[in-house]
Amino acid sequence: QISLLIGFISVNNSPWTDYSAYSFFQIVTMCDLVMILFFYMMHIFRVYRKLTCVSWPLAEFLHYLIGTILLLIGSIVAAAKSYNITGLVAGATFGFLATILCVISMWSSYKVSCITQSTSKYH
Repeated sequence: QISLLIGFISVNNSPWTDYSAYSFFQIVTMCDLVMILFFYMMHIFRVYRKLTCVSWPLAEFLHYLIGTILLLIGSIVAAAKSYNITGLVAGATFGFLATILCVISMWSSYKVSCITQSTSKYH
């Protein structure tokens, strides 16, 4: 979350040369931040216990998968259109860092929810 927030602030406070590239990057980072906060609130308030009709591990996995793909695309476009402006380069760099962290989070989420459940059925 912190790398997404730093990337958003870096891009927001820099002069833009290509509005479509950086507005897409800002929208993707804000949507990822909102969805991450949504899932944190679901876990903190344990709403997932009351809404059993939703597969929460699958929903979280799909969120990370879609968010990571969009963030990677946004970071590539932002890096290509940065024109060596330091704030835009920093935003793209933190976007790539957030992409890597989202992949790690997606893998750990999958490993904890799916692999643990499959091995606990046989014990």
